[in-house]
Amino acid sequence: MKHHKSGRKLGRVTKQRTALLRSLAISLIKHGKIKTTEAKAKELRPYVEKIITKGKSTTIASRRLVSSRLGSGGVSATKKVFDEIAPKYKDRDGGYTRVVKMIARGGDGSSMAVIELV
Repeated sequence: MKHHKSGRKLGRVTKQRTALLRSLAISLIKHGKIKTTEAKAKELRPYVEKIITKGKSTTIASRRLVSSRLGSGGVSATKKVFDEIAPKYKDRDGGYTRVVKMIARGGDGSSMAVIELV
């Protein structure tokens, strides 16, 4: 039984799942909008929203936390969170992203979605 088990496994082991979420988060922060599967988009949403919420407080501790969540490849993304994205949402209490469902992918019929910053 799956009682109190949150999050999707996405068919990956823990380190692969972490790497996937990091790379998707970095892409979303850099481009503002990405197209991915619906399950990945729904799993990415709380991950990115927590990063943006941390970005609203401009302390060294929050900058280090965001940097560790995005990893070594997300240096420019960390800078963008604190300089551009977080100030834009300073008066907003959550709900920074939008997931829009699309038609299924042709090859395997997987449900697709677009996740974008509001």
